[in-house]
Order: sequence, then C-alpha cells, then structure tokens
Amino acid sequence: KKLSELGITIYSTGGTQAFIENQGIPVIPVEKLTTYPSILGGRVKTLHPYIFGGILGRRDNETDVKEMKQYNIPELDLVIVDLYPFEETVASTTDEKLIIEKIDIGGPSMIRGAAKNFKDVVVIAAKKEYAALEQLLNDQKGETTLDQRKAFAARAFEIVAHYDVAIAKYFNPSEALYFLESVSNPKAMRYGENPHQTGVFYGDLNKLFDQLNG
Repeated sequence: KKLSELGITIYSTGGTQAFIENQGIPVIPVEKLTTYPSILGGRVKTLHPYIFGGILGRRDNETDVKEMKQYNIPELDLVIVDLYPFEETVASTTDEKLIIEKIDIGGPSMIRGAAKNFKDVVVIAAKKEYAALEQLLNDQKGETTLDQRKAFAARAFEIVAHYDVAIAKYFNPSEALYFLESVSNPKAMRYGENPHQTGVFYGDLNKLFDQLNG
C-alpha cells in the first residue's frame, strides 16, 4: 500500500500478484515484462534479461543505459523476495520431491543481483526487513541513501548464504569431514565471558539444556 501511495510501479509473480490485487492495489504481472508465462511448473518465472537487466543495470554506466534503452529494459529500483521455505519444509517432511521444489533459484539470483548493484537498487530479502523499509518510505518519501542500500545488501547476502548452507547440509551426509554451519539469532550469554568481550552461543541451546529461569 505504501509503495502504491508513492506512485511506484509494482511487478510481481503469480501468487504474490494475486495477493496484491486482492488488496485493491494495481500490479503488473511479470509475464507482461518478460513476454513469457511461468513455465516448467513454476520453476522458471523471473529468469529473463528484462528482469535481471533491470536489476543489474548501472545507472551511471553509459553502455548499460544505452543497452537498457535499446532493449526496453525498465530500471528496477527495489527488489523484494521472500525465499521458498526450504528449512521449514525439511523440518516438516521427508518427501524429497517436496523438499527439492523448495530450493529457490530465481529468488536468490534476484537477491544477489540487487545486492551486488546496491549503488542503485534496494534489496529486501526477508519479511523481517519490511518494517525498516516502510519506515524509510515514510520518512524519506521513497528515497534511500547509499549507506542504507549497502546495509540492506549486507543483510541480503547473509540471508542467501544461510539459505545455501541449509541446502548444502541437506545434500551432504552428516559424517562429511568438513564444518559447514550458519546460525541466525545467536543467544547472548550473561556470565562467563571476559569483561571486555560479549559471550554468545551459536546453535540451539534448548537442545543441550533446560532453562529454569534468568
């Protein structure tokens, strides 16, 4: 709603498009931009030069600008992706077919492209970032600073890295002789660290201990 109020053109894929339209907000289907429908059972929707050209095109690069005009590629200034729930699916089923289909391809690619081009593009890679984006849109009327875009890009790369680690761990047996881990939301410890350091536990503390209080 905030994006629409600011007069921002919204492009979206199927399910999200339907949700936005149900809110009474205008949205352009990605298919109108790519000229291709969603194919291969939804596996291919956004993998197209019109999408990635609009994300990766450098606004201050004369050749990029010329080619974007030549091929009618729009400048995409904001990329919002909520990745397929791979970890949640692994935790809820052993059906490999279902799990494999939750490996997002276009989503991480768009996130990485937008994060790489943070000089010109804002990237939001998780729902927990929506409130921060809305606050910026309210306070700055749709404008963002380079530092803000770089901060969003840093968090986006972390989210994609965590996603890839989760997938790699699923495909690799637990006895593999290497250490591969990504832990979000580590727990700060109250005791045991040196005064000048912060004690932090990475992992699921509840699997090791029952917390009684504190």
